[in-house]
Amino acid sequence: MGAFSENVVNQQFKKVYEELEKSNRIKGKSDIAKNLDTYNHVINSILKGDRNITVDQISKLCNLYGVSSNYLFGLSDDMYLMSHPANKNLSAIPGGEMSVIGRNNIRLVPNLARAGAALGLDNRENMDDFPRFSVPGMSGDLWAFKIDGDSMLPTITNGDIVVCERLEPNEPIRDNQVYVVVSDVVVAKRVQQVKEGNQVASLRLISDNSDVYKPYELGLEEIRYLLRVKCRLTNHAIA
Repeated sequence: MGAFSENVVNQQFKKVYEELEKSNRIKGKSDIAKNLDTYNHVINSILKGDRNITVDQISKLCNLYGVSSNYLFGLSDDMYLMSHPANKNLSAIPGGEMSVIGRNNIRLVPNLARAGAALGLDNRENMDDFPRFSVPGMSGDLWAFKIDGDSMLPTITNGDIVVCERLEPNEPIRDNQVYVVVSDVVVAKRVQQVKEGNQVASLRLISDNSDVYKPYELGLEEIRYLLRVKCRLTNHAIA
């Protein structure tokens, strides 16, 4: 097996692939590759453990086949979302005696670095299109973002998923805490308040990888949302 074979999401995807093929919901690798907007050799590499499935592919898999994102992250034994339209005839599918998973209170927003992710937070209709999952011990209405890049090393690594809660209006900001900041783009940074007199005028956004990425400021009028990072999900082993 390849270097990515121990990734729990890849392992769970392989089980989903086998079940979809067994139940005749797909006709092999080329069929699912087309539906996930990728290539046959990419699916083959994921199944062999030679590469990771991407967040975008996870999103399409959940949306098209009603697969539980909780199952993919190894947090539930229920492979399918029974409430999903794709699963309305699931009881007729071999191995399809699946129940609806739990709270699913965390929405996974793909493509952190794209402004479109920010627009998705405003569009109530699009919210239900995001894959959902839950993490034991974490309640409330939460958001998850996949981190691309190395600006927050060593705190957050490339490919990590951060789980966040949105700040309410007038909720105090804690200096030097990590937030996801939504402006015309979406970034994860350590935040410091910059005051003019007694008023906060802007936020200084600081990368933990400070030798490469320098701090910069955003005026409060440029910031649409702040989300406090509560935890991160990572594939990297503890050294």
